[in-house]
Amino acid sequence: MSMTLTLILLAGALIVGGFAGWRGARPSDFLRPRMTPWRFIMLLAAALAFLLLIHVGALLGFAPRT
Repeated sequence: MSMTLTLILLAGALIVGGFAGWRGARPSDFLRPRMTPWRFIMLLAAALAFLLLIHVGALLGFAPRT
């Protein structure tokens, strides 16, 4: 995967994670229950962003020494 695509996916994951975090932090309304698991989506986006950061590091040449 190229650096450009990795950075685009990283930006997308950060935007989705931020939006899901904002939606998950809103107070709950008992008359209208949440049907979307915003906190779980935030967790998945954060995990994807972490993996993409590791991939960016690998593309830049930061590799573990063996």
